[in-house]
Amino acid sequence: MLRFADKVVLVTGAAAGIGEATARRFADEGASVVLADWSLDKAQVVASELHSGKALAVHVDVSILKSVQQMIDATLQRFGRLDVLVNNAGVHIPGTVLDATEADWRKISSVNIDGVIFCSKLALPYLVESKGCIVNTASVSGLGGDWGGAFYCASKGAVVNFTRALALDHGAQGVRVNSVCPGLTRTAMTWDWDQSVRDKFYERIPLQREALPSEVAAVIAFLASADASFINGVNLPVDGGQTASDGQPRVG
Repeated sequence: MLRFADKVVLVTGAAAGIGEATARRFADEGASVVLADWSLDKAQVVASELHSGKALAVHVDVSILKSVQQMIDATLQRFGRLDVLVNNAGVHIPGTVLDATEADWRKISSVNIDGVIFCSKLALPYLVESKGCIVNTASVSGLGGDWGGAFYCASKGAVVNFTRALALDHGAQGVRVNSVCPGLTRTAMTWDWDQSVRDKFYERIPLQREALPSEVAAVIAFLASADASFINGVNLPVDGGQTASDGQPRVG
């Protein structure tokens, strides 16, 4: 399928994990892709493996408005338009409210909340022009609470409701806004987990495994495509059925 031929897609946090898989998926479907990341070297490596002339790696710190503006400017200078923004950049720092520090909160909120707001704010005028869309990477942690992750849950809860607010405000301008809410996903952060930790998660996931980044990327691509043309303001779990549970344990 070439659902994104002649479209320009900007993905933040594109150097690894879900962001990398998303950039690859859009490129495979014909898009010109801007891979934005704090780690320019890693983003350039991924970009070099995509279609020649249709991939651009740029450095960005999404927590700084000026840096986000430079990212948008680079996108327009290279490709002349913007059709899809994928707000994927994010950080995770564990800890309860008592354990985590003020610095932890500043870091999490500046990337996970400020970054999504800044990127959306500066991209929206061009998305209105192209009748494009935004897909945010939220989390199941934004739909329900986690043990030992208060700041992260707060930040992803903000993304979930920001998604709804954007969808209300800009739907009439032709811009759809949705989010994916992944559960456990096989990324660098989880590769070295002990099997005993994975098994704890599997107890809560009916499919008994973690998602592959490519599986989350496929849902992002769907939400950005014309196949989802009447889907707006949705926070879609991609979690193998984890949030289908009311939290009670399996008995027998």
